Amino acid sequence: MTSRFADGLAVGADLEEIAERAVGQALSRLGEQADLVCFFICGDDPDDVARAGQRAMALAPDAHVIGCSATGVIGGGQGVELTPSVSAWAATLGEARLTTFALETLNAEDRFVVVGLPDRNPDDHVAILLADPYSFPTDAFVERSADVLGDLPLIGGLANGVGGRGSVRLFADGEVYTEGAIGVVLSGPVRIRTVVSQGCRPIGPSMVVTRAEDNLLLELAGQPALARLEDIVSELDEDDRELVAAGLQIGIAIDEYAERHERGDFLIRGVIGIDPEHEAVAIGDIVEVGRTVRFQVRDAATADEDLYDLLDAHKAEFGQADGALLFSCNGRGSAMFGSADHDPVALRETLGPIGMAGFFAAGEVGPVGGHNHVHGFTASVLVFSSGAAGGA
Repeated sequence: MTSRFADGLAVGADLEEIAERAVGQALSRLGEQADLVCFFICGDDPDDVARAGQRAMALAPDAHVIGCSATGVIGGGQGVELTPSVSAWAATLGEARLTTFALETLNAEDRFVVVGLPDRNPDDHVAILLADPYSFPTDAFVERSADVLGDLPLIGGLANGVGGRGSVRLFADGEVYTEGAIGVVLSGPVRIRTVVSQGCRPIGPSMVVTRAEDNLLLELAGQPALARLEDIVSELDEDDRELVAAGLQIGIAIDEYAERHERGDFLIRGVIGIDPEHEAVAIGDIVEVGRTVRFQVRDAATADEDLYDLLDAHKAEFGQADGALLFSCNGRGSAMFGSADHDPVALRETLGPIGMAGFFAAGEVGPVGGHNHVHGFTASVLVFSSGAAGGA
């Protein structure tokens, strides 16, 4: 059976061999020649990963091809973690236009400049971004992307390697990169949507930030931030207190004018510490006075429910999906759900047996509330559908 979207997965000690198998599986299941191929490689030796990537790119000489190294891959309806493996995804996109790019950072006095961005076009729909977190300022680039990319959504993930710093490899149209970021812009007649599941549940009330300094919340709703947090935790049951101890989060309201702020209405950031002397709470972002925040917890049940709900809502609004790319946090999978298969299974159960692949990322990129962000413990999904072209 052929399709416009197909995936492949292979596991084994010889990375070049399994790269050929995985890409071959994806290409053979397409109804026509591939326009875009994405592949993801988990391997112990960066040089072996590079050779496998070169082999993968050579198998689709007439397609645009991007890929990266990872500590785990997703394909064939399953996830594989910390095991030599390759997943691949191939798509026939008709008259859609594809523009691959490679980004590097240059120092200019007291700031950095990212070069390599393609020119914007009115019919650009989305850019897939794969970045080396050790050499590329992904957080700053993504958070400020509107300055140069306008409202173009970014989706993707931070690559990694089993050896950490220095082991990342990125691939784009025949070239191997050891730093920076690569990706592809999709334009023209293609129907795509993004789904970003942050998987958190609010605790306590929504509160306005009444005093803050840098990333320190000093006052919430006119009271010391730490006192407000202690009051909230004191009213929780034992299970939720354990979740707070395991990793408290905070949500920054996306729409300040909403009457209520519930699950899914926030950009999630981590609580990284407390300052008892100043009764302050330190978080992983800078929040201006006047913004609304709400503390959050995350567990497997909440993350499961959130992903299924968002995918069901997507299907109800946009209809049948044909293919998808999945960028899932490496803190999800077996660490959160007890199985590496959770997120790909969720996509298959909600969207059907579509061509779907991806990898376990060291940080996920995706739009929330109309703005691009880098996330943690998130599943970022790019869904391709039949019908009129468009993106979000």
